[in-house]
Amino acid sequence: MIPEPVSLILRPTPLHRLDRLSAELGVDLWIKRDDLTGFAMGGNKGRKLEYLLSQALALGANTIVTCGSAQSNFVRQLGAACAVFGIRCAAAVMALPFEDYRPTEHALSAYGGNETLDRIFGVDLYLYEDGTWEELYARADDLARTLEAEGRHVYQIPIGGSSPLGAYAFTRAAIEIQAQQDSFDWIVTASSSGSTQTGLAWSYHQTSTRVLGVACDPEPEIVEDFARLGYDLDHLLGTQKNLGPELFEMDFRFVGPGYGVPSAEGDGAIEKLAKTEGILLDPIYSGKAFACLLQRVKDRAIDGRVLFWHTGGTPALFARS
Repeated sequence: MIPEPVSLILRPTPLHRLDRLSAELGVDLWIKRDDLTGFAMGGNKGRKLEYLLSQALALGANTIVTCGSAQSNFVRQLGAACAVFGIRCAAAVMALPFEDYRPTEHALSAYGGNETLDRIFGVDLYLYEDGTWEELYARADDLARTLEAEGRHVYQIPIGGSSPLGAYAFTRAAIEIQAQQDSFDWIVTASSSGSTQTGLAWSYHQTSTRVLGVACDPEPEIVEDFARLGYDLDHLLGTQKNLGPELFEMDFRFVGPGYGVPSAEGDGAIEKLAKTEGILLDPIYSGKAFACLLQRVKDRAIDGRVLFWHTGGTPALFARS
């Protein structure tokens, strides 16, 4: 069942053409400004939270538990949403969660940036020693059980809000685009926990629009997670699109040193957009995604009318080590 969403963001977020870059690159380049949601310094997570908070409230939750990196954009926006409704927000975080490879240099600081905003919004941050993603998820599960044992009514949200409801929010975002502008040949977005890309890929399945996710995690198997999320979205909506892993178009070349670590290409893309169009990107997600877009245009692997989905995240610019 899909709950009636609570109201958090200002919509529709702006969608406009990047005139100078379009002329320079030779493509018809547009940008979707989810950095301008008007909520908690912006970001795509606000769309998901309108449905997730609605469900939490309907279930009578007085505490929400999630997890992420210490510079998580989702934790920041979740904290603000919980503040709006008087709900306690608790987050298990690590400075730099990792999988097989652990980058040690040039990572973002665990402090400042989003972490500063988390504390302003009243998030209870539980900072653990760096470990694998599975260890972080286990920390969140333990935290939820501890708070439940204290008598709290806990609603647990997976990392990044990547649940069927989170993906559903981006099927609605696709409808928002269609009301703003004619169709696009490409939609390019940063992709990590997956619900943004899954919702968009589900919406544009078997259309002329190709959705490209630029991976911010160096694990090719994440498309398996996206496929499971797509199947769950089918179940939620009573559809049978059956998006298998092979239907999620991904580019893994721009992860850089690893998750949560800025890259030279991403930093270059941040400066390019800032100095050409006056728009800021972030070093972990949108900067890397825009670097991919620029390279693909240069290689003539992307052309026509292109939409870059700005997912927000600019507070991370203030957490450079």
